[in-house]
Amino acid sequence: MKPGPRVRGFTRGLLDVVMPPVTLDGGARPLASGLSEAGWSRVTFLEDPVCDGCGAGFDYDPGPLGDERCLTCQTKPHVFARARAACVYDEGSRDLILAFKHADRLEHAPLFVRWLQRAAAPLLEEADAVAPVPLHPVRLLTRRANQAAEIARPLARTAGLAYLPDALVRSRATASQGGKSGRGRRLNVKGAFAVPPARAKEVKGRRILLVDDVLTTGATADACARALLAAGARAVDVAVVARVRSRD
Repeated sequence: MKPGPRVRGFTRGLLDVVMPPVTLDGGARPLASGLSEAGWSRVTFLEDPVCDGCGAGFDYDPGPLGDERCLTCQTKPHVFARARAACVYDEGSRDLILAFKHADRLEHAPLFVRWLQRAAAPLLEEADAVAPVPLHPVRLLTRRANQAAEIARPLARTAGLAYLPDALVRSRATASQGGKSGRGRRLNVKGAFAVPPARAKEVKGRRILLVDDVLTTGATADACARALLAAGARAVDVAVVARVRSRD
């Protein structure tokens, strides 16, 4: 029998006394595990209205009859259908994400999952399954964990959706996307992802929510979406913790 909410609340309170919550950003002690008050204030969360295509925030409210997509998405649409990001990738979020991505700070994952439960709620409602952007096996050995998977797995579980950890693979190692132009990023990941034939049945006919940590130009997400669509996915949406303000 699962404990009731009163029991769970009492247990959490007792744990907070024995092991007081600490902040992920090193600030003053919070009321609950997460960021300090100063840490919260530094993060630029993305609130509606946002572009339905890439998740970027609008500088103005387009209104009920306005365009749902930014001009860039209208002229150069992505391969994926829709995207949402929890926050802007800037000085307020960068250290948290880089620590999670490169310094094995996997304790950040529950916080990022909560952010995406809110930011990507419209996409979760329509999704049939959740898949992480995969790492190449060589890169996985150096990082020891796929950070996208550490977010995607609990996100799928809490939403009651199928989790597809192996439906998409990185079929060749690629150089880091850092420092590359939009075109360079697209060329770097061109043909780098595939759906193994044995996993195609998990993808066919489903709307897949692809999860990653950061969206920059969208080149990696587009390459993943192209592979999933080629394997029969009905559509691919993207949910990320953070995105840069613009893309090439």
